[in-house]
Amino acid sequence: MARTASYLSPGADRSSHGDAWILGLAKSEERAAGQLGASQNLRYWSPGLNRNWKLPFFTIWTGQQLSHIGTIAGQFALVWWLTRETGSAVVLTTATMVALGPSIVFGPFVGPLIDRWNRKTVIILSDTFIAMVSLWLAYLFWTGVMQVWHIYIVMLLRAFGDMFHGPAYVATIPLMVPKEQLIRVSGMSTVVNGLKGMIGPSLGAVLMELLPLHGVMLVDVVTAAIAVLAIVLVTIPQPDASEVESIRRASYFENLFEGLRFAIKWRGMMILLAGVSIVKIILLPAFSLMPLLVLEHFGKTSAQLGMMQALSGGGAMLGGLVLTAWGGFKKRIHTVLIGFGGLGVAAFVLGILPGAFFWPALGLAALMGIMSAAFNSATSALLQGSIPKHIQGRFFALFGSLVSITSPIGLALAGPFAERFGVPLLYTVGGLVTLALAVIGFFIPSLLSIEEQYVDEDPTPKSTDTE
Repeated sequence: MARTASYLSPGADRSSHGDAWILGLAKSEERAAGQLGASQNLRYWSPGLNRNWKLPFFTIWTGQQLSHIGTIAGQFALVWWLTRETGSAVVLTTATMVALGPSIVFGPFVGPLIDRWNRKTVIILSDTFIAMVSLWLAYLFWTGVMQVWHIYIVMLLRAFGDMFHGPAYVATIPLMVPKEQLIRVSGMSTVVNGLKGMIGPSLGAVLMELLPLHGVMLVDVVTAAIAVLAIVLVTIPQPDASEVESIRRASYFENLFEGLRFAIKWRGMMILLAGVSIVKIILLPAFSLMPLLVLEHFGKTSAQLGMMQALSGGGAMLGGLVLTAWGGFKKRIHTVLIGFGGLGVAAFVLGILPGAFFWPALGLAALMGIMSAAFNSATSALLQGSIPKHIQGRFFALFGSLVSITSPIGLALAGPFAERFGVPLLYTVGGLVTLALAVIGFFIPSLLSIEEQYVDEDPTPKSTDTE
């Protein structure tokens, strides 16, 4: 049931975040929280506090990945059923919009609750809730009463579960992973996301041959149960106990506005968010129109489209592997901006490439995958390593909501633009704007110092801008 953040991806436009963007407590954990907050100068989970962080973290992480594979397989079967039953693009896009709606509308209001509650409990309950929805879906298929409108209800309910799960899970990662290892973990997640993108649909197709539809949905339920069991068995450190108690003493709306003020006053993050939002509107819709680019501009078939998408996914996996081994630049924002600019260059060149040059286009697709992996992984690590832990639930919920709202805006604008001017120009303009934003970013002090704008004792952003 888990979903990881992916803020920019040429393979798909994902709204969850929590890869990203990318883009998520029992008494037994309170002792660990007390140890973590024992020193006011310790803001990050330190390997000195627990050198055996890998086993508990990767126990949870593996369970979440298995759960997500089951979810992808189930979604593949569900989309195929909708396509077969209705043959309607309107039905498919409506289902997508229903899934996006809750995080856009209610996402910012969930964050304060995640910071007030036990994050481990939030993840367990949200995963269990989504599994119960899938179980109900299996029952509907088993009894033969499944209707299209049921799909809308299912998508809405699952989206509400994901709305809590995503920010809680993302906010839990820096509690368990040393700060210096965050970008490697994020890079590894990017690699696995690429693998899941290939394995999940194939698994869904195989399961549909072997099992009835209710059986495919039960596979999703079983993998979710594995993820929940993994979390139950592991102790998760918590934010500073005094910070959590302070949050609980304040009113809900005080917590909500504190999260908003935190984001607004962090000038570097607001600039980064603005840049991501612009690119999500201008460039990412072009990736969803890649079939038209292959068919109409390059004059190729579905086989060549499959090659291009596979190379894009392979590039993302390669980029994730490189970051996992290398760790990126010391200042993560440099990795973010280089990935941003590289994505823009690849998209721009793809847009101006003549229709006879399809084979170079495949290399550009791979380059876009590599650069999007660099951007997504570095952004996730930057956010998780820079935001005080007691406010991460609010921040990630707000960030995810603001990023998600750009998806329908971009799709609404891209269609008419491509109809009038052509898909290649959409790539050209989007790539040029993305590259320009990356270059400008290297000349903005508050963006370059984004990781140094906080002190441990005071979570309020400090201005390091000399302008």
